[in-house]
Amino acid sequence: MSDSPQPRTATARFVATHSVLTLDARHPYVAKSLIDAQDMHRTVMSGFQGWTDDDSPDARAQMGVLSTWALDLKSAALVLVVQARVGPDWRHVPKAALREVPQLITVDRTFRDGESLGFRSVVNPTYSKHRTGPDGKAVRGRRVAHTKPDGVRKWCGRHFGDGRTPGSIGATADPDTISVRMLPTVSSPAPHKGLKIARAELRGSLTVTDPAVFVTALTEGVGHARAYSCGLVLTR
Repeated sequence: MSDSPQPRTATARFVATHSVLTLDARHPYVAKSLIDAQDMHRTVMSGFQGWTDDDSPDARAQMGVLSTWALDLKSAALVLVVQARVGPDWRHVPKAALREVPQLITVDRTFRDGESLGFRSVVNPTYSKHRTGPDGKAVRGRRVAHTKPDGVRKWCGRHFGDGRTPGSIGATADPDTISVRMLPTVSSPAPHKGLKIARAELRGSLTVTDPAVFVTALTEGVGHARAYSCGLVLTR
């Protein structure tokens, strides 16, 4: 087997299913998910029962489940978008919690090298903080969150780099032109007291530099906390 790098392709195809659920934020079923990140994870995953073994530790990754949500406090509406590589079943959601019938969209799109796109993503922007041990030698860094827009743009610089660096999503974007909105941290009570997830919403435009890598990023998500509604990249 050759160790030479694989040639970059000019196009790559992305196929997935998107579910759009508009929910009543005042309904207890929905309200619990808004105050408990683990409960939101369960709500998302409950649409995909039966596709994997119940005790599978990587069920979400196997099914390619990613999600993002936005809350309108004035209208008390929660819009939840869920992406997967398998078909969902949302019949378990209480009818009283639904503002509308869930919308299912099949996404089948081919991306091309050099193509420009608008995008939106909610991410968990973190970095590894340098640490030294008692002997003065470097030890594994501690992951901490960026809490200000300037730090988030540094995170963007790593992921929207030249398309070849580690962590790159196969697309470039000027971090200075990306709109960054810091979102409230989400957490979970016992037994997940240590779970605190910093979030930032990104909006902007990008240029595809490696379609195959870009499709992988769209399929698998970007950054950490992908089980908790971070990392899904939506394009238009």
